[in-house]
Amino acid sequence: MPAYAQESEDATARDGNEIVVTAQKRTERLQDVPISISVVTGEQMQQSGGSQLTDYAAYVPGLQVDNAGSPGRSTLSLRGVAPIGPSATVGIYLDDAPIGSSGIYNRSQIFTLDLLPYDIERLEVLRGPQGTLYGASSIGGLFKYVTVQPDLRELKAKASGEVFTISNADDMGWAGSAMISVPIIADELAISGSYSRRETPGFIDNILTGEKDVNDAVQQGARAAVLWQPDPALTVKLSAIWQKVDSDNQGLLYEGPGGTPLAPGAAFLSTNNQLPDPFRSEFQYYSGSIAYDFGFAELSSTTSYSKLDIFEVSDASRVFGGAFGGLAPFPSELLQKKFTEEVRLTSAPSTRFDWMVGFFFTDEDNTHSQIVRALDLAGNPIPGIDPFATVGLPNTYKEYAVFGNATWKLSEAFHLTGGLRWARNDQTFTQITQIPLAGLNISGDGRSREDVVTYSVSPQFNLNRDTMIYARVATGYRPGGPNVALPGFPTTVGSERVTSYEAGIKAAFLDRAVTLDAAVFMLDWKDLQTSAPFAGGINGLVNAGTAQSKGVEAALLIQPVAGLSVGWNFAYTDAKCTETTAACTDGDQLPNVPKVSTAMTADYAFALGDTASARVGGSVRIVGDRVSDVAASGLAVPVEGYATADLNAAITFGERFTVRAYARNLTNEQARITTNVATTNPGFLSTVPLQPRTFGVALDLSF
Repeated sequence: MPAYAQESEDATARDGNEIVVTAQKRTERLQDVPISISVVTGEQMQQSGGSQLTDYAAYVPGLQVDNAGSPGRSTLSLRGVAPIGPSATVGIYLDDAPIGSSGIYNRSQIFTLDLLPYDIERLEVLRGPQGTLYGASSIGGLFKYVTVQPDLRELKAKASGEVFTISNADDMGWAGSAMISVPIIADELAISGSYSRRETPGFIDNILTGEKDVNDAVQQGARAAVLWQPDPALTVKLSAIWQKVDSDNQGLLYEGPGGTPLAPGAAFLSTNNQLPDPFRSEFQYYSGSIAYDFGFAELSSTTSYSKLDIFEVSDASRVFGGAFGGLAPFPSELLQKKFTEEVRLTSAPSTRFDWMVGFFFTDEDNTHSQIVRALDLAGNPIPGIDPFATVGLPNTYKEYAVFGNATWKLSEAFHLTGGLRWARNDQTFTQITQIPLAGLNISGDGRSREDVVTYSVSPQFNLNRDTMIYARVATGYRPGGPNVALPGFPTTVGSERVTSYEAGIKAAFLDRAVTLDAAVFMLDWKDLQTSAPFAGGINGLVNAGTAQSKGVEAALLIQPVAGLSVGWNFAYTDAKCTETTAACTDGDQLPNVPKVSTAMTADYAFALGDTASARVGGSVRIVGDRVSDVAASGLAVPVEGYATADLNAAITFGERFTVRAYARNLTNEQARITTNVATTNPGFLSTVPLQPRTFGVALDLSF
């Protein structure tokens, strides 16, 4: 998909027929940005029949998405920088504001915003550290959602209805979406609104309870936006987004050692939980931005507030239930509130020197609670024992930063871009742990302060308008934070640092019939945040060890005749520990990073008479072998690679009515997205499967 996104005619921001991105926080041609970037449009995501990040990951070179059983429970890694520590390594932006926690106690590495694609204009995926412009927790890269803006001139409305089937599911799934954009005052004020709902049937059966299709999931999303331009120099944008995910049970199956059946004769898509393990996530986001163009420069301010409420339950009966002869549901709740403010002064485009300076502030207030319940076999609380254990992890995170970025155009052919950022974060943390039967009652506080400087330097040589060779050196960091203030613990853990070295080419040949985007890279990663045991057998965090990731990425697009696009992308990533510590041995492969991943796409659009048009497309995704953990952990299991094929087609009548059809995982591969040693089901492996073969048809209306 990103291969032909380089030149597609879909609804992405454009200058003429060229893709325009905002990767450097100003509007530029994709071709002119000395960063490795992939662009996937919202229309392409919808055409493919995808509904979550795992459906698109294989089409972006170097991107790996490991799902934990439900939309919104995903871990992202780019260029082999896997989140082996407690927080995310890929930054997430929604338009111009960051979302997700930067702290180390909020499991941000597993809870990634997974928006339905209906109101998304495009995804911009930036590979390599982006610490200079985007700050903390972007050491592997950045994932940026760009939403559709209201139209100031035309009344627009569209709606979509879809039904689909999944192999091994008894029920049919369905989805519906609608969006409207209304100009209130022509060329000055417009509003828009949208709503989407998707109900995905379960396809995993519980062989212990006899329940079928236990992993049903419902995704809902809504957005309202306002665009006001009372003067050509003044732009005001307001946006509100709500998204909710509700899964009856997480989409996990269990296997025996080596991938053997869960039980004799059990099907691949089987679980044996004694209790339900639901997952619920609700995300709210509110933002406002104002920009004024003074001629020589634009002054802009973006303010955002987001709230994430996650509730999930694991069945820990086989781990804790033996202590009291009963059942042990393990509910966990995370509540995150995040405020951000960014002010930028950005120069007008120049033929000699472009510059930007800015200030950033964020304030997070997070609570994270965990409880192990003690129930009898009938599901009733056991007096004097319930709850068996409680853990509270309230924490705060504040960050201030100033940054600057500039491009010196020494000649038409040679440009030099550089950036610098200084940031300070202040954090507080409290841990409350109580296990009455064990006589354990621990309470401790911690706080930390850290100053961090990141930079980037990118020389680029433009052979012509369509061919650019560049190099880039950039740094990024993942914040550290406080440890619990108890004897034997270091008071804080420092930030992780990554330095990236990259060289690449972006080129178009034969009147843009052939385009190529390729890069080689090496990332040096130091001060890894790892878990280590301290007094009383309690684990804390330390900085220990180094790692390195090196590889090559390429995306090729060929358009031999009008309407036909053939694409190929490829990534080779060699990510390993480079120092022996208690957590990792020199030479250990980093977890969940395939050495090889590739995708091939073909798409053909053609006319059907005078008033109709058609499109057919197909793709093959290949993901190589991985390991679930570093070998030194003792929990590493091999995860076999897979290949799967997808097809899609559409017919549009009079530009208003479109009938779509798609097939995902056409050969019904029994593939594994992730596999780990099951921590709550001893003796088994926990696997998130690739969604079985899915057929869908949809009707789109546009006015």
